[in-house]
Order: sequence, then C-alpha cells, then structure tokens
Amino acid sequence: MVKILKNVRVVELGTYITGPAAGMHLADLGADVIKVERPGTGDPFRAFKGGLYSPHYQTYNRNKRSIALDTKNPDDLDVFHELIADADVFIQNFRPGVAEKLGAGEDDLRKINPSLIYCAISGFGNSGPSRDRPVYDTVAQAASGYLRLLTPPTNPRVIGPAIADSVTGQYAAMGILAALLDRKTSGSGCRLDISMLEAMCHFNLDSFTHYFSEGEIMGPLSRPVVSQSYTFECTDGKWIAIHLSSPTKFWMGFLEATGQQHLNADSRFAERLERITHQDDLIAIMTPVFLKQTRDQWCEKLLALEVPHSPAYDSNEALDDPQAKHLQLAVYAEHPQMGTFTTVRAPYNFNGKPGLDVCPPPVLDEHGDAIRKEVAKNKAAKMPAGEE
Repeated sequence: MVKILKNVRVVELGTYITGPAAGMHLADLGADVIKVERPGTGDPFRAFKGGLYSPHYQTYNRNKRSIALDTKNPDDLDVFHELIADADVFIQNFRPGVAEKLGAGEDDLRKINPSLIYCAISGFGNSGPSRDRPVYDTVAQAASGYLRLLTPPTNPRVIGPAIADSVTGQYAAMGILAALLDRKTSGSGCRLDISMLEAMCHFNLDSFTHYFSEGEIMGPLSRPVVSQSYTFECTDGKWIAIHLSSPTKFWMGFLEATGQQHLNADSRFAERLERITHQDDLIAIMTPVFLKQTRDQWCEKLLALEVPHSPAYDSNEALDDPQAKHLQLAVYAEHPQMGTFTTVRAPYNFNGKPGLDVCPPPVLDEHGDAIRKEVAKNKAAKMPAGEE
C-alpha cells in the first residue's frame, strides 16, 4: 500500500486510548509517529496486565517509534522542542491545563513551530462547567446518550468495548487530516480541539435525529426491532446473526430456510410492520428451531437463499473465515525482543492494494538513541556556518 502520509511527522504525547488511537490511524497511513513517553513507566496502558507490553498498549501503538523524555528535565525538554520544530502534527489527550505544565501547551509549541497542527483531545471540552471533570470511556458513553443504547434493559451493567475512546481517536485523526489539507493552501497551522463528549454525540447522531424528528427516545432494542435483526444459538452452542431489513425476499428466504413457511399466514408476521410489533413472539418461535441444527448447517441454508447472515464469531474465529483470509486481514511482524506480533491491518486499499506491512508496537524508548541522533543532526544543520 502507498504510504500516503510518508512525509508527515507526528509527535504524540498521548496515553491510554484517544491520543494513541489518533496517532495509530495516522501511522497506519504512513506518517512517522514519534511517541513521547515518561521514562521508566511510559504510557500507563503499557502496564495494564503487568510488565510494559500489555495487549491494551499493543492495540493502539503499532507503526510508531518510542522515545522516553522527562519534559521537566531541561535536556529532555530541549529534545522535545527540537522534535516539535520539525513536526507537522502534535497530539495530546490530557485534561485541560496539564499539557501547559509539561511544557507542551499550544502557545509554547506555536513559538517553536508556527505551522504546527496542534490537536488537543479532552473529555468534556476545553471550556465550560465540566471541563475539569475526569472522563473515561464509560463516562463519555453515558453523557452522550450512547450507553443506554447498549445497556441491557434489565439487570443493567456496562458491556462492550471502549467505543468512546476509539471513536474519539478516529474523529481526531480525521480532523488532523483536514487540517493538513487546509495548511496546503493557507500555509498556516491550527489548533484542533476535540472532546469525547462531542465525538460520541456525533457518533450517536441517529438517536438524536429520531428524537428531534419524531420525539422518539431510542433504546437498546429500537434499531434491532426496526431492522429485523436476530441472533440465535445453534445446537453446537455457536451463534448466528441474521438481518432481514425490509425487502420481502429476505423474509421469505428466512422462512424457507427454516421450514417455517406457515408463519407467513400468521397475522402477527404477514407484514413487516406486524413483524416489528411482534418480534418477541417471532424470537420465541424461532429459538427452538435454530437449536435443532449446527451453525454451519444454518449458514449453508441461509446462504443458498441469499438471506443476509453471518456466523456470530468470537475473536478466535473471525479472522479464519475464508473472506477474512482472502482479504488478508491478519498481518504479522517480528519484534526483536517481544517475538511475533499479530494484528488486524488498516482497512484501506489504495489502487487496489492493501497495506500488509506493519511495525510492532515499540518497547519503551526503543528508538530513543536513534531519535536523539536525528535531533542532534537536524539541530546542527540549522546552525549558521562556524557555530557548530
């Protein structure tokens, strides 16, 4: 794959997910992302399962270089500022005011590099009554109205992955790309502020539109009912997912595949709107039906009748699917210390070619010496003749 951003340098002073995820998206597109970390411990996500190379850290830090710097140390701060001088983008995801204490506030960095794209990711924004509140994924999901769309209606508990963190990182990367494009014509850098609350409210746009347009307050079953989506357990204990949507042919194929054609004469299911109203009844009828055959058997029948479906895979199965293998979604690389690193490639296919090359997440300060040498060389090159 063409490294579209190969001439872009990013300095990331990020921890946990939002900042590192933004950096990862840019690194996947070829940017030189230098991850600046605290000496000794690095990004706190490194130690989430002990050691300094947790799967949490690995997820969001591939294709980057690592240097350990203590910006309170004058020599390290000088290295950091030299990195900024040659950078196109700076990313931080601290609470408002923290970056300034680390010598990484916008005003300080703008003096060094006026054309810098300065990206500040926060929880609730850079101003307002909640700006200083501590915010993590669950808090942002809840504040944006999204958590209620995932929480079970009874016995409520938080479920699912860190959606707000990941979504915010992706929006940040998109904003950075737009800022880089604008700089091509304006010649000026800019500040990009993005909060988890803003990102998740936009991600939750469908729910808000339903409320503004129809006065409808969506819940966790709103979309599955209208889209006629189902998950059933099969006789082998595996699950299958089915999405009938609105075309009548999918409903008829579903009935034929399951041998339940008689249900089309049932007034509860004869029309789509009736099926929406009586989805619970249909689930009660179909649950024992699916328990009679294996998942593979059901998939074969549904595929033959072109009914939208998929095995509901666990992570240990999904990448072994023939289509996933054909698309080469799993990619591998060897780290000299940590061994084989396996991950999922970025989804881009430029000019028909997927990006199969990946660099493993760095160990702490893995590239520190090399980056310091680059900084020293660049600094010397900028000095007037005779001042080296």
